[in-house]
Amino acid sequence: MTRERIAAAGAGRMGRGIAVVFAYSGHTVRLVDLKPRDAAEFKRVASEARQEIDEALDTLCELGVMPRDAVEPIAARISIHAGVDALADADVIFEGVPETREAKQSALQAIATAARADAIIASTTSTMLSTELQDLVTHPARFLNAHWLNPAYLVPLVEVSPGARTDPAVVERLKTLLEGIGKVPVVCKASPGYIVPRIQALAMNEAARLVEEGVASAEDVDRAIKYGFGLRYAVLGLIEFIDWGGGDILYYASRYLREATGEDRFAAPKIVEDNMHAGRIGLRTGRGFYDFRNMDVARFKRERLGAYVALLRHFGLLRPPAG
Repeated sequence: MTRERIAAAGAGRMGRGIAVVFAYSGHTVRLVDLKPRDAAEFKRVASEARQEIDEALDTLCELGVMPRDAVEPIAARISIHAGVDALADADVIFEGVPETREAKQSALQAIATAARADAIIASTTSTMLSTELQDLVTHPARFLNAHWLNPAYLVPLVEVSPGARTDPAVVERLKTLLEGIGKVPVVCKASPGYIVPRIQALAMNEAARLVEEGVASAEDVDRAIKYGFGLRYAVLGLIEFIDWGGGDILYYASRYLREATGEDRFAAPKIVEDNMHAGRIGLRTGRGFYDFRNMDVARFKRERLGAYVALLRHFGLLRPPAG
């Protein structure tokens, strides 16, 4: 099987993590430092990158993810280079330079000039829109965003966001590549915050407000998240949970919170109200955001609860009955 030749353009934290991911899965990877440096400075950066890569691989060994004898062959698949010339034969290039417009513009223009016309160019930005960055590259149909979550070599999710002119075949090709290395790609439109950062920002800010308002200590807020919020949403997605509990419950809870706090941020979106008035409130009516009418609902609930019990058992939180 011919493997795609991978390059990570930008030798920082994200590039190093992506290099580990692909090398672990058998790809040869070029980690490319784009900044102009003299030989001594490049040697320093390359040494730091190699050290971080080795530390990541050591961590995977210590956590029991892989045997110690796998480290050397994986590390050998990663080579570190200076300058865009190293991108010339890459099939897929992940840009991972700092999150400033100036850095992205300089890097993407240089990458597009050096890369083959049919090479996929994927930014890894967590803040900028693929539709905006697409104008910075030649052959924009090959460009899209692939937002990884740190640590990239462990977190399965990659948010794939095509620009307005991205070729659908490029999206499918990247999805296939990511699935082939064990990642879980999701496709979303170019929108501020994409999916996870957008939800995460709201949740983190609300947690901070609870501490600020004296509702609970930082320690107790975090305990609530770890043992309630976190465990629950490792088993059910947020949208699934709306249907599980009932969209009507979310609507009335949101209305109460909005009225009690005077804060519009707690108001339910129109889609929740529309679903409720149409009787699409979830499992109880057979339809919500999801359609359960042709599903074995009892089996679905058992599977989800079984996964929750497995998590409780894994974390040592499942106690036997008394007596």
